[in-house]
Amino acid sequence: MHCPHLNELPIPPSKKIGWPWTEESSVLPDKMPNGDIWPKISIVTASYNQGQFIEETIRSILLQGYPNLEYIIVDGGSSDNSIEIIKKYENWLYYWVSEPDNGQSHALNKGFERATGEIFAWLNSDDYYQRDALRNIIIFRNNNLNFIAWVGACYDIDKTGKLLRKRFPRVGNKRQFGNWGEDKDAWIGQPACFFDAHTFKRINGIDERLNYVLDVDLWMRLADHGKFISTDQVLSFDRKYPEIKSYYDKPMQQAEHIFIAFNQGLPQVARKRMVECRDISLSSMSYKDICILFLKRSIRLIINNFKKVCNRLNV
Repeated sequence: MHCPHLNELPIPPSKKIGWPWTEESSVLPDKMPNGDIWPKISIVTASYNQGQFIEETIRSILLQGYPNLEYIIVDGGSSDNSIEIIKKYENWLYYWVSEPDNGQSHALNKGFERATGEIFAWLNSDDYYQRDALRNIIIFRNNNLNFIAWVGACYDIDKTGKLLRKRFPRVGNKRQFGNWGEDKDAWIGQPACFFDAHTFKRINGIDERLNYVLDVDLWMRLADHGKFISTDQVLSFDRKYPEIKSYYDKPMQQAEHIFIAFNQGLPQVARKRMVECRDISLSSMSYKDICILFLKRSIRLIINNFKKVCNRLNV
């Protein structure tokens, strides 16, 4: 599908102006300068009750001016106005569905099972693309064909759309992605990452056991099969606010980081994260809690040493 023009889409809500409401990206010709067809990009949005944001997400994809786009929305059975908004744009969607699912990982896999593109990406229903993002990433990708994933920079924004900061990617190998974080070895903004579709399917997509670090786990497994490359061009707007799961459930996020490191054969990375989690937990404990913990560990150590002595003496 060729992206629609601005005047073909529904009129934006009142007082919504600028990108992607009253502005559109540059429209690319049907073929690349060498006469080849532009590679097909398949983008999936998994959503549940994100009616306050999803229209901006949808428009930022449809108004990219890209000649070979496949856009899929998998809604988890929203009870707000999400379905009403999706239906406004269904003529330009390759596929969409609204039904209960088992969470984000499951919803994304459902979408990618339908996808037929050469390049995959997903855009969360509260994030949106920068203008000309698809044009810029495909030109970058076409100049770097020996890589498996292509990553750009992103802007962090708050719930209202206010710009918070610009973040640059740091790509890496499998181990570096395992030691994930802005102050660690590797970090990339998920909405600004595009990856090879064939390899994604080859490694069986997203691990549906994960709810918090499904993207990091995917980057690690992709890195087993090829290299990532990055550009400082901004491709996306990544929304940050207290209600998102990566903010309100840090312990489970850390637990999944430890799990995927062990699961992918990186025990040293997993142990390092376990020590960090322990230190963070200790720093947030009261003096009384620390004393009780210390007493329990001391008693356990004494008992274990006593057992060892008894074993040596055959008692």
